[in-house]
Amino acid sequence: MSQKNHEGKRTARERLQEQREKERARARRGRQAVVAGSVVVVLAVAGGIAVWATSAGSGKSGSDNETARPKQASGGSSPAIPVGAAGAPSTLTVWEDFRCPACQQFETGFRPAIHELQDSGQLKNEYHLVTIIDGNAGGKGSRNAANAALCAQDAGKFRDYHDVLYSHQPPEEEDKFADKQYLLQLAGKVKGLVTPAFTRCVNDGRYDHFVQKSTDAFAKSGYRGTPTVLLNGKDLSKEKGGRLTPADLKKMVQDANKGKQPGKSASPHTGASPHPTTSTRGRQAVRSTPSRGEQAVPGASPREKQHGTSAAPGN
Repeated sequence: MSQKNHEGKRTARERLQEQREKERARARRGRQAVVAGSVVVVLAVAGGIAVWATSAGSGKSGSDNETARPKQASGGSSPAIPVGAAGAPSTLTVWEDFRCPACQQFETGFRPAIHELQDSGQLKNEYHLVTIIDGNAGGKGSRNAANAALCAQDAGKFRDYHDVLYSHQPPEEEDKFADKQYLLQLAGKVKGLVTPAFTRCVNDGRYDHFVQKSTDAFAKSGYRGTPTVLLNGKDLSKEKGGRLTPADLKKMVQDANKGKQPGKSASPHTGASPHPTTSTRGRQAVRSTPSRGEQAVPGASPREKQHGTSAAPGN
């Protein structure tokens, strides 16, 4: 290769790197808007990007088991994991990515309210786990964490492990959840979860195809990003300008459930549900939003690796 050609390729690489840095900076500014609770601005930034990201992550799963389905999970074209009493009169549908900062903000801030509603039989959740960030930034953390959470579902400990994962979400520039040994280490925080069966499930990527199927469903759904949060089919990012608080969510569930019997309480959740850590982080997120000091439902996390997260039907 001539020196001239070598220099030309080097320059092209440098230009590409500069463009990527500019995109990261732009996404970083958008993410700051999320923290400020400016959902309308976030939607404008995120629009049209999340669908590309999920599509980019599509393709055949690394798992050979294309029919594996976790216990009690719904199948079909849009698989989900149920949490809470099956007969609960209200349903909270959540599309989320374990690497998504806005998902972490939502989960830690709203967790006490959601757990209270679940445990009283007022609310059941349907979790759709997707891999937007893997598709957009590369890596396997979204997929591996989702697979591990589905392995925990088989052990009856999805909720506890789900909460642990969000409590230990790595910084956005790290793909730490790609490390299956780290996922197993976190599983040790949930009493009784680490067993030979669970470890094998995590290491084998048993539910990788299930996760990919959920991601494909999100790409076709018309939703704009994660977290997408729906209460009885109603998009919560459109309620109160997206600035919904945990108290608002509880009131909406109570109003929807008037005259209806609660479902039978779900089985007790064992394990180390890290409330001291997560509730503290949730309060910090609340203080960071200017909407009366309360936390907004984060409709987007347009980070440099995710590029799009908000719940606007047209994951």
